[in-house]
Amino acid sequence: MKEANMAPPVSLETLLQQVDPLEDAAYRDDGLCVVGIFGKSSLEFRSLKESLINTLSDKHLFSLFASEEEDGGSSDSHIQAFYHQENRVLYLLLSSVSDSRLLLRACASLGSGTGHSDSQDFWKGLERQHCLRLLYLFSVCHVLLLVHPTQTFDVTYDRLFRALDALRQKELPLIRAAIKDCPVSKEWKLNCRPCPPRLLFVFQMNATLKVSANGPESGGNPDKPKKHSPRRRLQHALEDQIYRIFRKSRVLTNQSSNCLFTVPANQAFVYVIPAADEDPIGTLLSQLRSNCMLSDQDSSMSVSGPRRYQQMRHSSRQFSSSSDLSSMSMGGQLVDCTLKEFLWQHVELVLTKKGFDDSVGRNPQPSHFELPTYTKWVQVASRLHQVLISNTDEEIAELSVKVQGQVKVLESFLDADTKFSENRCQKALPLAHSAYQSNLPHHYTTTVHKNQLAKALRVYSQHARGVAFQRYALQLHEDCYKFWSNGHQLCEERSLTDQHCVHKFHLLPQPGEKPDMDRNPPILNHNSRGRSTSSCNCGRKQAPREDPFDIQAANYDFYQMLEEKCCGKLERIEFPVFQPSTPDPAPASNQAQRGSCDGSSDTERLKEPSTAQSHTPGDTSLSLALSLGQSTDSLGPYGEGEASETQVQQKRPSLIDRQPSTVEYLPGMMHSGCPKGLLPKFSSWSLIKLGPAKSYNCHTGLEHPGFLPGSSFLLPWDLVIRSRSDEDAGLSEPLDGSSSWPAPNKTLVGKRGSTSGIGRGRKRDDMARVFVGFEYEDGRGRRFISCGPDKIVKVLGPGGAKDPATRVLNSDMPLYIPSPSQGRGLKPLFAQLARLFIVVPDCPLEITLNPQVQPGPPPCPIFHPEQTDLVLPPDGLWVLRFPYSYATERGPCYPPKENQPLNNYKVLRGILRATTANPPPQ
Repeated sequence: MKEANMAPPVSLETLLQQVDPLEDAAYRDDGLCVVGIFGKSSLEFRSLKESLINTLSDKHLFSLFASEEEDGGSSDSHIQAFYHQENRVLYLLLSSVSDSRLLLRACASLGSGTGHSDSQDFWKGLERQHCLRLLYLFSVCHVLLLVHPTQTFDVTYDRLFRALDALRQKELPLIRAAIKDCPVSKEWKLNCRPCPPRLLFVFQMNATLKVSANGPESGGNPDKPKKHSPRRRLQHALEDQIYRIFRKSRVLTNQSSNCLFTVPANQAFVYVIPAADEDPIGTLLSQLRSNCMLSDQDSSMSVSGPRRYQQMRHSSRQFSSSSDLSSMSMGGQLVDCTLKEFLWQHVELVLTKKGFDDSVGRNPQPSHFELPTYTKWVQVASRLHQVLISNTDEEIAELSVKVQGQVKVLESFLDADTKFSENRCQKALPLAHSAYQSNLPHHYTTTVHKNQLAKALRVYSQHARGVAFQRYALQLHEDCYKFWSNGHQLCEERSLTDQHCVHKFHLLPQPGEKPDMDRNPPILNHNSRGRSTSSCNCGRKQAPREDPFDIQAANYDFYQMLEEKCCGKLERIEFPVFQPSTPDPAPASNQAQRGSCDGSSDTERLKEPSTAQSHTPGDTSLSLALSLGQSTDSLGPYGEGEASETQVQQKRPSLIDRQPSTVEYLPGMMHSGCPKGLLPKFSSWSLIKLGPAKSYNCHTGLEHPGFLPGSSFLLPWDLVIRSRSDEDAGLSEPLDGSSSWPAPNKTLVGKRGSTSGIGRGRKRDDMARVFVGFEYEDGRGRRFISCGPDKIVKVLGPGGAKDPATRVLNSDMPLYIPSPSQGRGLKPLFAQLARLFIVVPDCPLEITLNPQVQPGPPPCPIFHPEQTDLVLPPDGLWVLRFPYSYATERGPCYPPKENQPLNNYKVLRGILRATTANPPPQ
């Protein structure tokens, strides 16, 4: 029976993988006609393509509402197969994103966060799948049906067919290699298809275009109708339009064997399905009436079962066709054929092995044609499926990879939006490059590069559009980086004064190596072109200096160079430095965190000198004279004595302090956060004795170069030495200088034996005068002494400075102050604390030096020399040279900017302490 010879629709993969063929033994030697169906579908309950198969097979194969189980619920393109064995026709139905059902699934699979470029890649991937499966249909089918849901031709098919033709020409050698062992003719192996397939077009007419036969189409004369119906005239117009478009674009040529497909020259290849009747009930009644009207010869035939029902439908169709033919013949119009009749006239040419002779021109060349059996067709179709679609066969995996590589041919034809985007982005790139290179110096830093790149990206974004935007933006990044790194990159090293090196990217010379400009990259020392004027350690000689880039050049090398010319033979106090015991000492590493934790207590200890001190009765203390009207409290920590043996024992250095490491050295400077037991390789401080105390003349000041007029005078620090006789050794006064009442029945005995009151028991008041001066120096070599945090010494007449030194000793002195002589530039010029001058008189007096510098806001550590609490010998003019720059293991502490407060950069109070020395034995 006919129903038994109809297998339900299955996927093409299932059909090709079946071991037992679907056909009966009686049909195995008969030829097979393969009909492919593809196209677009509208938003209807049932796709037009599925309904065509239902109509052609007279069987309800596809349901009205397609479920996801039928096609796997995926948005990928797939091919379904239906084999009509009795008619020897195999239908292949291609479903892709051109169908509304799969298009909705593809849209649902895209997330809301998918970018524009990712979504573009997703749609183009689905389009490539559609093209490869369409190429497969053009390689295995005899007849192809292009189904369109409207009555107008979609001109985008012209671009699609040209892309498929170009792809086919590229992949012909690969397909030939894949099917070379199949049992088919040489022509099939050479052309990779059984014949040039004939392409037919099926359109769906809208109800709005339904025109009556005697309407305005008849030219206004109802008695003289047209020869053809409006639908047939529409078919002829579409045929002319399609043929003209394809001939113009060279999709169709004279020789059919060279074309992707052919269209018949003397047969109809366009069919328009009429619009559905607006009255469905009337349509059903007429169909029922036509089924009941049987001819006498049909009524005499006795057929039972489903076969009888189909025969009745066939007979009713013939009856209705004959009645329509008679009526139309009487009216003068030709009758329209049905869809099955339209298709079957082409299928019969295949089944009768006549083939298609669609070549035109003066010398038409016959095209090859082969009608395979079902078994042979399955073998060829399986090989092509492995190469073009599935890519699962390991034997032809290499061919599959090559085929997928040729798919790039489709991009120039199908990816019009990407092509437009690339053209726009390519035109925007030169504009962006020009914006990047505008107003650029020959060498520039990373900051300038990033700013120019941002400017170029703004120009690029104004002109670039589409999916290629991101790809060409990355190319712009790479192009700008290559331009910058190809001889335009400035050295990124910053000096200790926060200035960039002016050289292009270079390498530093190794020890003993000379600079070489000709090498790539060149070998050079850093240079910021910044020059300043500085004085030597003692301050008696000035010289220009380059902007330093390392702490050794800033705080040691420059002063060592000047020592040979000036102060190399002067007496000095050497600070302890690293003494290696191995030939290759290494810098200490991973010590910063531990040092910062250990140094927290040292920071507090350095900030607050001890005030709890014990004194023996025989000790002498130092205080300011009450006769000067000064309170002893104004001395602060500088009037406190230290002579207790117990305290000396408490301050005895620990074992690790007394024995520093001889294997590892401190890479930076000594500060409160550095680890214990490490010393630097050089000292950044200097303590030199310029001469005896009398070498300083308080009436003329320091006779050093660079001082502003009247600003080279040191500040006096008057101290009273209280001397007592041996009989008064048991009596002592508090350190703060306040008197205490005598004990009952006891008198104070003086040198003359008098029993006078308070203050008369002293032998005499010995006054000592110490001179102190905080010297500041700016980058132009101009120097001055400061008499307060915000005041400069200015002596206009003889007599020296009148301001006492207590103000500068009892307050935190700034490390940087604005220079009194500013330049013409917009940036302020700062003067930095460079030296501390101390004149120690020749008297029983001990001056203890303990400098502490905080060169930045917290948590900046506190810097100090390698040895603290230095006692200056008497009778000397001492000068302490401060470091030019400050740096830790983590990097330098840069000078303040113009918008930063200067009170965070300071020298802590407590830099000097004065105590009386024990008198020599008599």
